[in-house]
Amino acid sequence: LKDIQFIDSYCYNKLELYRFSSSLGRYVGYTEYGVKQAEYFNSNPSIIGAMKAQREAYCLNNVGND
Repeated sequence: LKDIQFIDSYCYNKLELYRFSSSLGRYVGYTEYGVKQAEYFNSNPSIIGAMKAQREAYCLNNVGND
């Protein structure tokens, strides 16, 4: 169960702007706009804490469903 990863990607017009990865524990930006958004989200501990909790709430809760 330790290798389960939660990824939340944000795309616009088929271009990935930024994503949260539970293995990194932070947002990563892929465009100029995405880097700015990632910096903003990473500076807010409540957003990072909520996204880290999504791994337990979404991924680990649904492990046996497949």
